[in-house]
Formats: sequence, structure tokens, C-alpha cells
Amino acid sequence: MDSKSLISIISLIAVFVSVLLSFFLLTVNSERKLGNVLLAGFILLNAIDLSAWFIYDFTKLHPDLELFRRSTSWLINPVFYLYALSICFSDFRLKAKHLLHALPFIGYNLLLLPKFYLTDIKQKSFFLEHYGDGSAAKIMLLAGHLQFACYFIGVFLVLRKYRKIYLENYADSRTITYKWLFQLTVVITVVHSIVTLKDILKFTVSTDVFNGAQIIVGINAVFILCWFILKALYYPDLFRGIDSTIQPAENLVLEDHLANQPIKGVLSLQDQKELQRIRDYMVQKEPYLEPALTIQDLANQINMPVKDLSILINNHLDQHFFDFVNVYRIEKAMKILKDPAKAKLTILEILYEIGFNSKSSFNTSFKKHTDLTPTEYRKKYTQ
Repeated sequence: MDSKSLISIISLIAVFVSVLLSFFLLTVNSERKLGNVLLAGFILLNAIDLSAWFIYDFTKLHPDLELFRRSTSWLINPVFYLYALSICFSDFRLKAKHLLHALPFIGYNLLLLPKFYLTDIKQKSFFLEHYGDGSAAKIMLLAGHLQFACYFIGVFLVLRKYRKIYLENYADSRTITYKWLFQLTVVITVVHSIVTLKDILKFTVSTDVFNGAQIIVGINAVFILCWFILKALYYPDLFRGIDSTIQPAENLVLEDHLANQPIKGVLSLQDQKELQRIRDYMVQKEPYLEPALTIQDLANQINMPVKDLSILINNHLDQHFFDFVNVYRIEKAMKILKDPAKAKLTILEILYEIGFNSKSSFNTSFKKHTDLTPTEYRKKYTQ
């Protein structure tokens, strides 16, 4: 079997898996419907791009269809960026302004309207056969890589904002959205780097080396798609978004500074009283036992504006809300682990009782606070 046939088979498998996964995403019941639709769109657009290796014998007889198929690659990066926004921010909705992301796709097709689409079949066939020979094709290829870089920098910036706001406003330790999207973005960046290298090889080395690079790209695509499927099966309701209108604490502090309110230095007497009131409430009412506690929930319970509470915790205490809440959870766990009457409780039962819902997060937080694992701590204080 020659390398071209092998590439065709790998591409066909990748496209088949892509269609199955997209069908699953479009039909599965989920609160994240928009995110699923955008992810399905991203996967299908990549499948259309990969299909070139086995569909060209058909599409070369229909040049308009073939060039339009190629032009859809301009939509891949924008759709992934919109997908990132949709799963990070629960209030994200598609709006007319988001059509601006389609301008490269539209511009590309308009540019080729007089040069290709409006010509006769003979000229179209000649254009396709010599598509990659001219300098214009190389410029467009470079523009495609630049587009990828811009959008994926944008995705990493979205992730940074998401993680910051999440830690400052939520106590739930399941930051699975961040982990999943970060992993996915890194993997796609690595694969795109391989694609970039492959494109460089196209113009500098022999066909055999280039085809070998194509095989590597195809195999990577299949593995990534299988990873998608495993994630979807294990986590059918994978994501938890946050409200995009929530501001990071540093922005709230800046607003107070602009309003000439004292925000730095020694705490005012009023701030000290408010912090003590918060601490007393945390000890007496134990709101941290609620796994999904948010800073908005706590602000409502203690009758304090969420903005003021965020500044007190995230700025004056120099703690994220996530860490602030976990301190009380770990102290509660320490008491339980030292109590002989609760010696029969398993570590898993304890972590659920105190508001954690992830064993790994509990173990990490506990060891950070005590320098011991929960099991080591129990042995040390119950023997």
C-alpha cells in the first residue's frame, strides 16, 4: 500500500468518526446546547478539510464545490473561539456582530469570484491543478496560519479570564471547563504546529517526506477525535459556565480607586468589623458545606453587596474566594478526622460531607493546608 492510499484510509476513518461524534453532540440532551452545536461545527469543518485526501477524485469534476470546500477552512478557528466563549460564559449568545468572524471566509470567496467562480470549466480545472504553484497561494497559506495564531491567543486569554473569575467567585472545585478547554487548546496548538511544519515541507522537501507528515497529521486527528468521544461518554454534562458580566476583583478595586475610596493599606475599622462578621458567619452557619457555593450566594446570606465582599476577600485578604472557602472546609475535615466517634467514616464520605465533590481536589487542598494527606493526618491524631 502506497503512502497516498494510507493517507486516504486514515482520513476516511477520521471523517467517519467526526460525523458520528458531531451527530452525538447535536442530539444529546444537554443544557449546553449552543456549545455542543459549535463544537460539532468545529469538528465537521475539520472533517471537511481532512476529506480532501479521498474526495478530490470526485470534487475535481465539480471545481466550484472543491474550492468552496477549501474555503471553509477559514471558518475553523473562529468557530473554535466562539465555542470557547460559549462554554466558559453561561450567558453567551450568538449575535449579529459574531458574523464579522466570517469575513475572511466571505472575502476569500469574493476575491475568487471573477478569477474562478465566473470562469468556464476549463479555466476552473486549470486553476485547481495549479492552485499551490503561485505566490498568491503561499500568501493565503501564511494568512491562514496567522489567523490560527490570533484566534488561539484569544482562546488562551478567554481561559485566563475564566479561571480568574471562577476562583474569585465560585467555591466548587470542579474546574473541569478550564481543564478540558485548556487541554484541548494545547493539543490543537501542537497539532497545528505539526501542520505548519508539514506545509513548510511541502515547499522544501520530496513528496515522500511530505506524505509522511500527512500521515502523522491524520493519525493525530483520529486520536484526538477518539479522545473527544471518551470525554463525551464519561462527562455527558461536561461544562459549567460562569456569568461573563462578573468582573475580576482587580477591576472592582480600580472602580473604587477611581471613586476615591480607600482600598489599600491598613484595613479601616469598618472593614475589620465586616471581615470578622464574615468569619463568624462561616464558623457558625457553615455555608461552605454547600458544594456549589458562590460569592453571590454568600453575599446574599450575610446581606452584603457582592462587590464589597469580593474586594474584602480577594483584595484585602489576598485570597481567592475558592481558597477562602476551602480553608474552612479543610478545618472542618481536620476536626472530623481527629474525632474517634467518626473513625468509621471513609475519606470519600468526609470530603462529600464538607462540601468537596472531587477526591483529587480535596487531597490537594488538604495537603497544602497540613502538609499531610487525609489518611496520614488521621493516623497521626487517632493513634
